[in-house]
Amino acid sequence: MPLELQVIRASEFIRLGAHGHFDLAASKTALAVLARACRKRGIERALMDLRALRPGPKPMFSRADLIALVNTFHEVGFTRQQRLAVLYHSDPHHRTRLFAFLSTLRGWTVRAFDDFEQAMSWLSSGEETVARPARSPTEKPIPVRVPKREADPAAQPIALHAHQVKESGGRKRAGSALRRASRTGCAGESPARSRLTRYH
Repeated sequence: MPLELQVIRASEFIRLGAHGHFDLAASKTALAVLARACRKRGIERALMDLRALRPGPKPMFSRADLIALVNTFHEVGFTRQQRLAVLYHSDPHHRTRLFAFLSTLRGWTVRAFDDFEQAMSWLSSGEETVARPARSPTEKPIPVRVPKREADPAAQPIALHAHQVKESGGRKRAGSALRRASRTGCAGESPARSRLTRYH
């Protein structure tokens, strides 16, 4: 995969263009070239322009490949303060956007764009908080144990006195219809009775 490196001082970012086909080894090399160029010039904004690359009918990178690519950020010298915009022409397999998403989950500031102006606007915007602070390779994660919640005891029924119960309008109407029906002696067949049953 031939590479084309451009340093654009006016906007204070580095642009790396790639041509040919997607390749994991070449992609790692491209990231390393980009990181070295940023470090050498003291620039913290970079644009990887992949618009000349056209994806095939099948994705070239598996999810494991993308994770391996994300893991090279630290190896090649990227810092948590740097921003990387990845510009693509089309992303039918969602690999470019997945790469940016996985990078963000790992604490890197990476975004995928299909529009050059939006990518430039993001690169030139103010500082953005990274997902997590930088860690040295000697640090070990400390597992945090969250105690399991005990099942809540079954809710006890609350007894209400007759004067505390407030009947709804529908129940009042059904109750009065039932009382009228029982006075006339046809409580068993009353439609009000079935309506009352539905309310229970």
